[in-house]
Order: sequence, then C-alpha cells, then structure tokens
Amino acid sequence: MTVSKADLGDLFDGKLPWDRTKAIVSGPKDDGRFQVALEVLQERVSWPERILLPLSEHLYVVEKTGEWAGERIVKCDCGYEFGDWRRNWKLSAAVIVRDDAESLEEIYPGLRRPDPELCEVREFICPGCGVLLKVETVPVGYPIIFDVLPDLDAFYQDWLRAPLSDTQACEDRTFEIIEEWAQGGPTPHGRPA
Repeated sequence: MTVSKADLGDLFDGKLPWDRTKAIVSGPKDDGRFQVALEVLQERVSWPERILLPLSEHLYVVEKTGEWAGERIVKCDCGYEFGDWRRNWKLSAAVIVRDDAESLEEIYPGLRRPDPELCEVREFICPGCGVLLKVETVPVGYPIIFDVLPDLDAFYQDWLRAPLSDTQACEDRTFEIIEEWAQGGPTPHGRPA
C-alpha cells in the first residue's frame, strides 16, 4: 500500500481518521515508505543534519554536518544534542525522579499511587526545550534503561539497500560517560562530577 507524504504527516500528528490509520498500520508496507517518513520528519526540523532514524516522537539519530561530518548523534526536535548514538541519551537529559509518596501522588493520585518503597518514576526531559521525552517506572535503584541501540549500518545495508558512507561499530558506549564522570569530567550539563 502506497502512502502519501500528507497521510504520513497526518498519521504522525494523530489527525488521520482511524479507518485510514488502521489500514496503513496493518497493511503491507511499500518499499519507499521509510524514506518518505524521513522526508516528512526532516521537513519538520530546523537543523540541517540528516535524520537517519527516528527514536521517539522528539528524538532522532542524525548524521552531523560541517566540522563533525559523519558523526552520528541523538538529537531533539529543538536541536539539543545528546551525544553519540551509542551512548544512552538519558544520561544527558534532565531527570525528575519521583521516589516519595508526595511526588508520586502528583501523577498517580489516591489508590493508583505506586508504593515508593518498591518503585520510582523517572521523567527524562530535554534540557534544550523542556519537552518530556520518556518516562520509566522501575524498581528503586534500578539502572537507567538503554531502550534501543540500533545497528544503523546493518539496517541501511541489508534492509534499505542504501549503505551509509561511513561504517560505525554498533556497540554500547554508555560506560564512557560514566568513566568520564568517575574521573571528575563534566556531567551532562557541564557541571563537575
């Protein structure tokens, strides 16, 4: 099923009627749909970097231009850069941790409130624009979850048949951030560790 750019844009915005949405989501996908989706998303941002992969509603893996050409990073709609795509972007986000009864009550009033002895709610926010990017509810003290580490080169080479110009190893580099903090380097927002 071929889907127009206008329909994809309306789908992303939640404006498409349900019957059309259902047909697009459940129907066979045309070969060029991913590229059309990238075009729609690219037209919506003000920065020049090429979107390689959307990660969520406001986050993308992009290919840098200029001095840092070829580098791949995670970037927000607003232009805030979270760093290397192989590092957990959440470690560069602003975080609200709800781990007591009062703060949990703000979002889960009454009997719906989880027990703060058992879990905490983490809200990850873009330091650039303040948009809520992700929420995770985890047991108290649980490590920050690295949601996805896509193998971009395999995806572009094997699935899209359009290899990227520069191959980069798909390996988790999150511990590089933690190592920098341990050595007294800057934390995500430039503050000493």
